[in-house]
Amino acid sequence: MAKDYYSTLGVSKTATADEIKKAYRKLALEYHPDRNKGKESEAKFKEVTTAYEVLSDQQKRQTYDQFGEAAFQQGGSSAGGPFAGGFGGQSGPFTYTYTTNGNAGGFDFGGGSDPFDIFEQFFGGGNPFARAQRRPTYALSITFMEAINGTTKKVNLGGKAQTIKIPQGVDSGSRIRFGESEVIIEVEPHKRFRRQGYDIVTEEEISFPSAALGMELEVETVQGDVKIKIPQGTQPETLIRLRGKGVKMLRGSGHGDHYVRIKITIPKNLTGHQKELLKEFEEGKKKSGWF
Repeated sequence: MAKDYYSTLGVSKTATADEIKKAYRKLALEYHPDRNKGKESEAKFKEVTTAYEVLSDQQKRQTYDQFGEAAFQQGGSSAGGPFAGGFGGQSGPFTYTYTTNGNAGGFDFGGGSDPFDIFEQFFGGGNPFARAQRRPTYALSITFMEAINGTTKKVNLGGKAQTIKIPQGVDSGSRIRFGESEVIIEVEPHKRFRRQGYDIVTEEEISFPSAALGMELEVETVQGDVKIKIPQGTQPETLIRLRGKGVKMLRGSGHGDHYVRIKITIPKNLTGHQKELLKEFEEGKKKSGWF
């Protein structure tokens, strides 16, 4: 049965962001495996964290309210479908899933949620990271791909030249402890890739005939180019998921996904012959009841 994320957190569907966060903190404290050694505590902790990750993000919450849990599930198989063995049917906004390597193992705290946000409650009000607030803090700007692939940077901390290693998967706001200092990362936007947590979203434009007839498309990802199939009859705004082709997770060995949003271009200037063909197409659709 599909899970109700609101029921999982014990809040109403009209709950505010603060109410959702408060409910998650309470449940995370109750079921965290380090605090609760019960057999079901880890599974319950993951369940409430998954619910919080969706409901705490305004865009994801809107998607969930419209499509339900299915919008965030891994793509299932669709035997006999147009991509049997490679693609699977996917309900909700994620229309097709392209399977590459599959998701790697490793557990994180739910992408958008911050486990350190509740540490001060775990330790009875003593936040073990509170000292970071008193450390000298520096800002460091890096490119989008440096954040994806990791890099080393020469920086000046307190008047002294230092070389700092930036791990793969950092994002704007990530904090790196370096000696007695703390470096806050600022990631420059990319002209093509748009990042959402550990996922990447890009747009691909195809022509109307290509959408109608289907085609093979080469897609640029942060892990390299990938060839995918566009099925016949693809509609505008279709989302295709390239599983495991997103950003490396800071915790664990997994990767996010890459989502391709299909845009269909409509020609503005047609020849007389092209117009006649489209008219024949439209007449044929009316007679045969296509679509």
